[in-house]
Amino acid sequence: MFIDVQQKKKFLNWFVNHGTFSRREVLWILNYLANHDAILNNVHFVEAADKTKRGLQIRDINQAGEPIQLYIDGQSFTDSDQAFHEIRLNWKEPLYLECLFDEAWQTAEFLSIIEDNPFAKWNERVNPELVEEIDEYFEEEKRQAKLQLLYSQIDLALEKGDKEAFLELSNEVNQLILLSSEQSLNQL
Repeated sequence: MFIDVQQKKKFLNWFVNHGTFSRREVLWILNYLANHDAILNNVHFVEAADKTKRGLQIRDINQAGEPIQLYIDGQSFTDSDQAFHEIRLNWKEPLYLECLFDEAWQTAEFLSIIEDNPFAKWNERVNPELVEEIDEYFEEEKRQAKLQLLYSQIDLALEKGDKEAFLELSNEVNQLILLSSEQSLNQL
């Protein structure tokens, strides 16, 4: 997914102005990124930056952990100078940046730049039981919508005095209810 450099700048400027950081070096690095389009073009905002080949986590003071943490091929570094020089010297390489702050998922600026991490895709971490529950929910919603449609069609058939359509639609409703009951019993 391509995120425009201007959107990235907008987010970084928002983060600098709204975040509170325990080390001023964090602000320096964020401002450095915001002011260098060539570097920012290779920055990808993701979750789980620690799973990437070259990742950087930045936390505001409300998040537990180091305020800045660099990950290179599985190794972790907390020295902000080292992080800065890594960004500056390897600016042509992809950098996966994770910005950790409260209510990130309720922030439009954040939502406009977040990408799926190619090293830790979000859908690979979803609990299979949750996926099954969601699938069941949608199947039930689909069944309810079908029942409502059939009931409306039955009402229309009654209004028109169409006995044949009424019987056919009533049979469909009964089959749908029977099938749903059987599925419910099988789940117990």
